This record gives sequence, structure tokens and C-alpha cells, in this order.
Amino acid sequence: MKILDRYILTTYLKTFTSVFIILMFIFVLQTIWLYIAELAGKDLDVWIILKFLWYVSPRLIPLVLPLTILVTSLMVFGSFSEKYEFAAMKSTGISLQRAMRSLTVFILLLAGTAFLFANNVIPYSEYKWQNLRRNISQFKPSMVIAEGQFSQIGEDFNIKVQEKSGDRGQYLREVTIHKKNPSKPNGNYTVIRAETGELASEEGSNTLSLILRDGNYYEDVQVQDSKKQNRNPFAKSYFEEYTINIDLTELNQKDADKENDLSNHNMYKISELRVEIDTLSNKYTEDIRVFSENMLLRTGLPKMAEDKIERKPPMDTLQGVLSLYADAVDSDIINTALNNVRGTRQGIRQQKEEFKIKTKRINKHEIALHEKYALAVACIILFFVGAPLGAIIRKGGMGLPMVVAIVLFLTYHFIGIFAKNSAEDGTMHPFIASWLSSVIMLPLGIWLTYRATTDQGIFDPDAFVQRFSKLIRRRSK
Repeated sequence: MKILDRYILTTYLKTFTSVFIILMFIFVLQTIWLYIAELAGKDLDVWIILKFLWYVSPRLIPLVLPLTILVTSLMVFGSFSEKYEFAAMKSTGISLQRAMRSLTVFILLLAGTAFLFANNVIPYSEYKWQNLRRNISQFKPSMVIAEGQFSQIGEDFNIKVQEKSGDRGQYLREVTIHKKNPSKPNGNYTVIRAETGELASEEGSNTLSLILRDGNYYEDVQVQDSKKQNRNPFAKSYFEEYTINIDLTELNQKDADKENDLSNHNMYKISELRVEIDTLSNKYTEDIRVFSENMLLRTGLPKMAEDKIERKPPMDTLQGVLSLYADAVDSDIINTALNNVRGTRQGIRQQKEEFKIKTKRINKHEIALHEKYALAVACIILFFVGAPLGAIIRKGGMGLPMVVAIVLFLTYHFIGIFAKNSAEDGTMHPFIASWLSSVIMLPLGIWLTYRATTDQGIFDPDAFVQRFSKLIRRRSK
């Protein structure tokens, strides 16, 4: 390696390391701020908090690494231009492309490393982080109960409180509880509402006592008669004080390393994502086929075709259909038909929402697949955006380069966010959404590299004035 290449690479690596550490520290602080409610007030060991931050750090790399490359390139090449080091290089016949050669090799190696990191390390850390989050949430049940939203306590209780008070958050106001019935696992048939409540438990006890005052107990009554089911029968009782004992044996074990059965699109490698996408797509296609067949069976047309019903009167009108039956049952037939149509429409609406959820899940898996490749390409593209732009603006340091880098990166990042949100909803293909930001930045990188290598600025006001003057003279002639 020549002295010039070593000097440029060493300068770049020093700046790159400093910027990466600073940006990673900023994003980790932001993560702590976002998840402070999950960590605070649960008597967690420092080791568990550090483990939480260690597992969450890899998922920040897709944000930190491209921004670091962009900022470092702007700062280093801006500093070279500001100190006339590029002018000295050009005076000896060294072009900008020649000066960027060692850094280009480094960025290519870094892009390959980023791809391997995104494919192997990030899925593993995502699993460990989500697993740790779930275990931490069970450390202190009183902290799990959040104000204004339902919180799962144990296996059988969903609790919502309007307000908590007391030094330990033990006093509750406007309590709503959905209680599961082990003998009826298909729904929550018991609802308890109380004006006030109190959490009480002895030190070291595995039982949490929830004392409710001034409330009502509602329970849906399950009947076999369909007509009675339409009335939605339920039992209601009033109580002045009612105590619920919740078993906390599993919650009090406090095992932060417990392995849970977790799975989402961020926890898969590329090979696993391909298999999962094929599985979900085949299942989605099969669900559509089964649903369409069921809808066809509900119309009765296949049955009519099997029975070979002879249609003597015209069947294209309601009167033609009713003429097959006695006049006394016409109203019953019409009401039955209307109820069937209403039920079919309701079933189609519900199935449509389920299909949307399944489509969104498949799209998320496809986005996660393409993002692993897009991260490596983004590192290369942003280098060829930042390096020539720094040579053009001729300003180093943390001032103007940092502002320009943040503006460019926010543009790149927000385009990606909007595209991915559109892809999840199905309005954009996941492949296009994953690569849209890089495709937009690619022409900018090519244009800036051309302008920098030909010693042209981003905008030449003299050339613009000359062309405008020529246009005016032509029009005057």
C-alpha cells in the first residue's frame, strides 16, 4: 500500500470510528428513552440492563452504519478539499478516483460485512432481545398494569385501570377485568368492573390479592337454543367487596434467560425467510381457494347442478323463483334469503380483514428479505454520495458536513419508511419498497461523482447567467 493510500485510509478510519461511536451512543440513549417504562422500577440488576442494551444494539446498525459512512465521507473529503490536499494531489497527476481507490476497497469489504451481520447477527440478537423483553415484563406484576390499557396478568386475567396511585402503585381506580374461563377457551365470557381496587401481597408470597370495591360482575350465559342466543343472555351481580387471588408462581421466578417461543420476520436468516415466505404464500392461496369454495356452496348452485333441477319457469327474476313454491311460504323464503345474504356479506367482510392481515405478514417477510441486501448496497451508494459532495463543498469538521449529511440521510430514511409502510398495506410491491431509497440515491451519487471528478460545483451561477443572457439575446433578435 502506498503512502497516500495509507494516509487517506487512516484518516478515514479514525473519523469513521469516532462518528460511529458517537452515533451509536445517541441511538442507544434514544432506545433507553423509548423503553424506559419496561426497565424502570423493577429491581433489575445492572447486568440485565446491560444485556438488554447489548441485544438491542445490533438492530440499530441498519440506521447507524449508513449514516456513519455518509457523515465520515463528507467530513474527510471536505477536510481534504478545505486544506487544499486534493489540489496538491491533482497537481501531481492524482485524480479523485485514484485518491478514493483504497476507500472504495474498504467500503466494499464493509458492505459485505454488513450483509453478513444483517443475515446472521441481527436475527439472533432480535430473538434474544424480544425474549428478554418478555421475561423482564414479568418481573413485577404491579408494574405490568399500565394506566389506560389492558395488561395481561398470568394466563387468565386482562386488567385495565384508569388511574394508579400510592407509593407502589397499589391503589387502582375504575378497574375493568376480562377473565378467561378454562372450560370455555374460545372467548372471555366474564367481565368485572369496579370503582376502586387495591393490590395486596405478602413479602415472598406467590399470590397477588386484588381487592375490588363497589363493582359489578357480568357473565355471558351460554345456551344451545339459537333463538335464545340472539338475545345475548347474561348474568349480573353487584358486590361491595370482591377479592381475586392471582397465582404468580411463574412470574416470581424472575428468569431473564428463559427461552420463549417467539417468531417474527426480523428473527429469520435469508434461507429461513425464503422457506417462510413460500409456506405463508401457499397457505394464503389455499385459504382463498377454500373460502371461495365455501362461498359457492352457500349459494346452493352445486347442489342444484347435482340434483338436475328442471327450471321450467324463468329463473332470472324473483317472481320466477317464488313461482316454484306455495304463496304461503313466500315471505319465509324471502326472509331466509335476506338472512343468508347478510350472513354471507358479514363473512366476506371478516374474511377480507383476515386476508389483509395475512397479506401484511407476507409483505413484512419479503421486506425483511430484501432489506438485508439493501443495507450493503446503501453503504456503497451513500459513500459515493458523501465523498464527492465533501470534495465539492470544501468544508470539513462537524458543522456544515454534519447538517448536509443529516438532511440527505433523513431524505433517504423517510423515503424508505413511507415505502415500507405502503408495501405492508399492499399498495406497493415489497421489492420496490425495499430498494426505492437506494434507487433514488444512486443517480445522485453518479451525478456528484461526475461533478467532483470534472472539478465542477453543484451549481454554477456564471454558466446559468450566460445561458440566460444568450436566451434573452435570441428572443430580442
